[in-house]
Amino acid sequence: MKNFFIHLRIYIFRGFLAIIPIALCVFAVRLLYVLIDKRVMGFLNQYIAVRQVPGLGIFLLLASLYFIGVIVSNIAGRQILNLIEFITTRIPFIKMVYGVGKQLSDGLSLTEGEGKAFKKAVLVKLDNTNVWVPAFVNGSVMDRSSQQEMLLVFIPRVPNPATGYIVAVKPSQVIDPGWTREECLKVIMSAGIVAPAEIKK
Repeated sequence: MKNFFIHLRIYIFRGFLAIIPIALCVFAVRLLYVLIDKRVMGFLNQYIAVRQVPGLGIFLLLASLYFIGVIVSNIAGRQILNLIEFITTRIPFIKMVYGVGKQLSDGLSLTEGEGKAFKKAVLVKLDNTNVWVPAFVNGSVMDRSSQQEMLLVFIPRVPNPATGYIVAVKPSQVIDPGWTREECLKVIMSAGIVAPAEIKK
């Protein structure tokens, strides 16, 4: 009888673990539909009659975000954002809320890899320890005294990966784990809970 209850407990727990991803997907789809799709369509119906097509509200939201992204990518759009930031940083409560949102935005923007920033995800060895830290290679400099190339590596901080510090290390102090920038950022932001299964290289 004892073995039966142990067997029952094990497989109930395994079943529970199996449905967690499915339940999260269902919850996410439901949340998108209730919070975004229905609200967007309800807002539009106040002004024009729109046929209720499931998913249309989400599509319109994504299209709006696309056009906003295009606008803020040019000089005029950036000036508008700078003006908004200038105003919000002078209002006490709004300043705090905007600051949190700005940190989150900066952290997520690390995965874009625009320009020369964050060329590659690496593991860097600091000092003479056996500790390897997730980081990003930003560039390199030449050490004239040793005639050796030094890598400029950005080590993000948790919980705000938009902040951190730059170190210059030898190429021998760096390992290429074969991770994408997104995978490395997930490791950092989740404090190691979400990580690739292996170091590929």
